[in-house]
Amino acid sequence: MKTFVLGGGCFWCLDAVYQKTKGVTSVVSGYTGGHDPQPDYYSVCSGTTGHAEAVAVTFDESVIPAEVILDMFFALHDPTTLNRQGYDVGTQYRSSMFYETTEEKILFEEAIERNQALWSHPIVTEVSRLARFHVAEEIHQDYYAKYPEQGYCQVIINPKLAKARKYYSAWLNA
Repeated sequence: MKTFVLGGGCFWCLDAVYQKTKGVTSVVSGYTGGHDPQPDYYSVCSGTTGHAEAVAVTFDESVIPAEVILDMFFALHDPTTLNRQGYDVGTQYRSSMFYETTEEKILFEEAIERNQALWSHPIVTEVSRLARFHVAEEIHQDYYAKYPEQGYCQVIINPKLAKARKYYSAWLNA
């Protein structure tokens, strides 16, 4: 098993798609990349902790290649906007990838290079060493599955799920 920690704006969006991805065994929403030793949702949303909302995606490489997990990441958010995803604005919504090993850092950098051709503006995704991953509160875990009728899910997450189905249907569970 391999785990990537990825930030692509609100963690609910990445969680919703990766939860439906073949070979993914776990998706945990959390916070990383900041200085507060005990961040919570409200402090992170204030933009004062330095943390990014992120997901820790654990997957089986014998089922789904690491490159597909990373290419999905770049398809599911706009990696060309600094500290912003749609209406979500602030450093907590930055496009970010957090590595633990040199191998992961290289994979992340290669994914940026590979996906740059798909975007007309430069990718600004931050690649940083993973210091500590703080698991988010229970309400944020598997949020879409719990609250599919919630407005954010309908307006923001459903189009991302549709995009994932369009481009990655072979990698998604029914």
